[in-house]
Amino acid sequence: MLLGLIALATVVPVLYVVSLSLRSRDDVLNGGLLPSRVFWRNWPDAFGAIDLGRYMANSWTVAAGSVVLTLLIAVPGAYFTARAGRSGGRLAALVLSSYSAPPVVAILPLFFLLRNLQLNNTVAGLALVDGLANVPVAIWLLDGFVRRVPREIEEAAWLDGLGAWAGLRRIVLPLIAPGVAAAALICFFLSYNEFLFALSFAQDSTAQTLPVALSLFQGDKNVEFGQQAVVSLVGIAPVYVLAVAAQRWLVAGLSSGAVK
Repeated sequence: MLLGLIALATVVPVLYVVSLSLRSRDDVLNGGLLPSRVFWRNWPDAFGAIDLGRYMANSWTVAAGSVVLTLLIAVPGAYFTARAGRSGGRLAALVLSSYSAPPVVAILPLFFLLRNLQLNNTVAGLALVDGLANVPVAIWLLDGFVRRVPREIEEAAWLDGLGAWAGLRRIVLPLIAPGVAAAALICFFLSYNEFLFALSFAQDSTAQTLPVALSLFQGDKNVEFGQQAVVSLVGIAPVYVLAVAAQRWLVAGLSSGAVK
């Protein structure tokens, strides 16, 4: 019963967006949950209003690139916070405290930084900013996984001649693979849904992402609710597929980790 209620609470918002995609603007403004008359015109109009494929490609490129950068920094960072005692605790406090500030305070310095790097208004620039912004979240998630790895396993590897970095790569990293996958998935979603940086650092449509595209359907006086719902559904569909696929991989990773 409880699982059914949770599933219903999860599905209802998506079903409402589906309903919005099949309603005219006047029908939406009249209220109600279901369309009084199915209005299919929203779908071709939405695809004709913007280059949806380009916006989605930008979003996936930015999200994937940011995840790679985040993990390259967060994996050794989490290893240090979990194994370095007081120094690791200080680093963890410093990293997490940086995440407590509102992102808007970083807009101006990041803008000038990207301009000096000639990465302003580029997909690479957005991936760089998102990747660095998600490092605190990834370190916080991975720290607990590293702490669950027994130190004795690493010490045995050191006795066999492995250094600290080689032990991290060959011993610790395979054991925390489920945690890495979870951190990668969460950071991917954070980057995919990010709006403030995408709006501030990408003024041209060639670098803008899907959340920015959604805002284009809101004018000064009119809001194209139906077309906006269409773009929302198209945008979240592949992410849902990714979430399901990653969930299965996580279960397999946890099982293989238990066997090891």
